[in-house]
Amino acid sequence: MYTANPTRYAQMQYRRCGRSGVLLPAISLGFWHNFGRVTPEEQSRAIVRAAFDAGITHFDLANNYGPDPGAAEMRLGKFLHDDFQAYRDELFIATKAAYDMWDGPYGSWASRKHLMSSLDQSLQRLRLDYVDLFYCHRYDPSTPLEETLQTLVDIVRQGKALYIGISRWPQEASRIGYEYLRQHDVPCLIYQGRLNLFDFAPKEDGTLQAAAEAGAGFIAFSPLAQGLLTDRYLNGIPSDSRMAHDPRFLKPDALTPQTLERIRRYNDLAAQRGESLASMALAWILHHKEVASVIIGASSPEQLRKNLACLDSPEFTAEELQILEKY
Repeated sequence: MYTANPTRYAQMQYRRCGRSGVLLPAISLGFWHNFGRVTPEEQSRAIVRAAFDAGITHFDLANNYGPDPGAAEMRLGKFLHDDFQAYRDELFIATKAAYDMWDGPYGSWASRKHLMSSLDQSLQRLRLDYVDLFYCHRYDPSTPLEETLQTLVDIVRQGKALYIGISRWPQEASRIGYEYLRQHDVPCLIYQGRLNLFDFAPKEDGTLQAAAEAGAGFIAFSPLAQGLLTDRYLNGIPSDSRMAHDPRFLKPDALTPQTLERIRRYNDLAAQRGESLASMALAWILHHKEVASVIIGASSPEQLRKNLACLDSPEFTAEELQILEKY
């Protein structure tokens, strides 16, 4: 039987999410790839236990995470039943809908039909009565925005989610969304977007600022650029790497000579700072005051614990920031 580490909360930093009452751990656990059929169940269980023992209270899922779609939610649902029933109120569980999930015209995008049906399915897989946070995973240009937004409002009013978030919406749709949700007394809790040392878009296009002005937090995914911002690719493509054996999301042509030079420059700076490249890359994201949390993946408890070293990273100097943010 699992008993949580009694000192778990002393190890983690917690950040207020926008202008809400919610505190999120600086590091959250994402369930995108390592919680489906390709990973042994006990390995996944060990990662989740290690995360909670380190004070990570926020688990980020989506209906289609796996592989296969739905597998991550089913696996966490089992862990919640087996290990975490006594700790449910200490957890902040998020899921999403809007990407392809089932066949037919209602299995994707952001209609009322899809969002409602998908969340009901997610709750069954998770074995929960409600999730703490429900996202519209992508903007739907074909569904009237008011239909999507009113559905999100109704989901909260029905008690199926406590908070609402949006993920990777364009700026104008986000602006309308923030205002609609505020006017209907269900303010947007958080915006989820990609932010890392290879992707400055949320800084440059105003997404971070817009979320802050609306009272929403920002949570970053893909903080290590799927492994590029680690020491894995310093000497090319390892034979056992994701790029070598699963190039669906990280293709070999992503490691251009220019990218490799940039990775090595970052790695040299990290060494000067006395930390790993991954730790520095995570710390750089947390340097932004608008960021409530950073979502990391993990293939083992050991990898997860190594990434948590970013919580002890030294402050960045102006000169270091200039090096990091130079294209």
